[in-house]
Amino acid sequence: MTSIAPIRWGILGPGTIAKAFAGGVAHSRTGTLVAVGARNPGKSGLAENFPGARILEGYAALLADPNVDAIYISTPHPSHAEWAIKAAKAGKHVLCEKPMGLTAFEADAMIHAARKAGTFLGEAFMYRLHPQTAKLVELVRSGAIGEVRVIKSSFGFAMPGFMPEHRLYANDLAGGGILDVGGYPVSMARLIAGAAAGEPFVEPDKVAGAAHLGQSGVDEWASALLHFPGGIVAEVSCGISLAQDNVLRILGTKGRIEVADFWYASGKEGGTGKIRIIRPDGDEVIEVTEDRWLYAFEVDAAGEAILAGKREFAWPGMGWADSLGNLRVLDRWRAAIGLEYEIEKPTKRVNTISGRRLRSSGTTITKREIPGLPRPASCLALGFEDFRTFSSGAILLDAYFEAGGNVFDTAYIYGAGYTETLLGQWLANRGVREQSVVIGKGAHTPLCYPDMIGKQLTQSLERLQSDHVDVYFMHRDNPDVPVGEFVDAMDREVRAGRIRGPFGGSNWTMARMDEAIAYAERTGKQKPGALSNNFSLAEMLEPIWAGCVTSSSDEWKAWLTARQMPNFAWSSQGRGFFTGRAGRDQRDNEELVRVWYSEKNFGRRDRAIELANRLGKSPIHVALAYVLAQPFPSVPLIGPRTLDELEDSLQALDIALSPDDLAWLDGGLDRKRARG
Repeated sequence: MTSIAPIRWGILGPGTIAKAFAGGVAHSRTGTLVAVGARNPGKSGLAENFPGARILEGYAALLADPNVDAIYISTPHPSHAEWAIKAAKAGKHVLCEKPMGLTAFEADAMIHAARKAGTFLGEAFMYRLHPQTAKLVELVRSGAIGEVRVIKSSFGFAMPGFMPEHRLYANDLAGGGILDVGGYPVSMARLIAGAAAGEPFVEPDKVAGAAHLGQSGVDEWASALLHFPGGIVAEVSCGISLAQDNVLRILGTKGRIEVADFWYASGKEGGTGKIRIIRPDGDEVIEVTEDRWLYAFEVDAAGEAILAGKREFAWPGMGWADSLGNLRVLDRWRAAIGLEYEIEKPTKRVNTISGRRLRSSGTTITKREIPGLPRPASCLALGFEDFRTFSSGAILLDAYFEAGGNVFDTAYIYGAGYTETLLGQWLANRGVREQSVVIGKGAHTPLCYPDMIGKQLTQSLERLQSDHVDVYFMHRDNPDVPVGEFVDAMDREVRAGRIRGPFGGSNWTMARMDEAIAYAERTGKQKPGALSNNFSLAEMLEPIWAGCVTSSSDEWKAWLTARQMPNFAWSSQGRGFFTGRAGRDQRDNEELVRVWYSEKNFGRRDRAIELANRLGKSPIHVALAYVLAQPFPSVPLIGPRTLDELEDSLQALDIALSPDDLAWLDGGLDRKRARG
């Protein structure tokens, strides 16, 4: 009989919770504690608290230790993401104390690093692995209390008083109740709502929150209401300055379940946990007795996953989607109470997510010359409307820039101005304005008039913390206004130095562009020198939004090629048409059907799938490569929300399409000649 070598654990950050984890390792079946990384290795008590473990100086020494397989991260919240990413890059498996990151965006970056490294990453909600939790789920699924209607749960305690030096009150350490203990009732509510629906977990469709923010700006007590699809409502609360009853209550149509301090289950060092079922006909107490230590369950669940080559916890542990969903709820709770930590703001968030300064030597995204621009522009432009905090948006902006990207697409109306504000903060914080190409857009319908160009550009530049944009587009056209008035207005901004590159129209017709160019040539004004219309392998049949214009027709392609007009193409990948969301027999997505469904487009999609299969890529990569390979300056705008989506888009850069390939994909060439 062969025995499997235990997982050799190292602890990064030897605090109180780390001591509890070390006890779990000592009582586990799969692990052994071999090392502790400490910033102050000479601190008294380390040897006693972590018997048998080597005490290493610094966290980096722990990651460099070849005798350590897995790292348990128990540092204060703000450094979880940095060290989890560094550990993954060092080839170490990671179990990270909750919360996995400050936000779901940070957790996504951590998951991205683990996925690339092929390492395990788990969030240490120890109660989720205990048999008592599985029993709770079983009771709910069996209908022990009928249909679940309301879930109530709290985790709150009272510190002796306001202690500004304590991590729970420290703003720079992301203190407060929501991140420290609020994740427990939220994760349980999502788990029970899932059990009621026959799913591993369910996400709420509505989150409303309230809190008291104390002297240091952190939440000292807070509550939230979660509404789940199907009608279940959860009331959750937490606190660090207010003791609460800390009882889980699950209310159903035939009774209710109550569990005190559910996260301790049967106790830290084993014992008997009690699940009380209260029905009109009497109470029932179900006891769950376990001799094993509470933290040993998460040690073994992580160890078993690692030994099996898995990258995340098996349910009911917190898998990646579960951790992301939980943090999205905490993000919404924090947003509802206006809690953004000072360390998340531009003045203090000066490093990348992995804890270092931004690098500018990336070459994955190649650059090209665009007529009228003073510096080369990356072949892909980044749009980013979905971020609402600096810390969340900076993760993607950093990664795009470090890959070689330097073209940023903004507009006066995006996010009511926040997209421009975020980019301005990032450009100033990272010091890369002079290396970047900033696209500005204004004069959107209904304010599509010449006098709005200067007025809106003034506000845009204030938000961008810059005195100019590099490319400017009118966001829409107004045919009721003579085109010369628009050209005059943009030319004035060029002469004032506020537009220092080409200008033109977004969603402008060919006729209006020709008229505008002719007017400029007659009057000695700067000619419109760029366009930002939809362009993709799939031709847009109807406008996605009112006033949109596509340039994917044969006539448009000929015009763009003849004029060598740069086009910054939006919806360049067909908004999902080249993914599994579309298909001849799939008609559930109204926008896809209305905008893209035609037999001609499906023929293009079929050929993209065929070529992708031959190249070992996805059809969406082929679709993006098609836009990149046009015989005129074509710069696709991409809008990834995550690092995975960004890296997926970059796979298109590996595909070099010939003119014959383009013609075949478009449908005008015998397929035998393409890639022949």
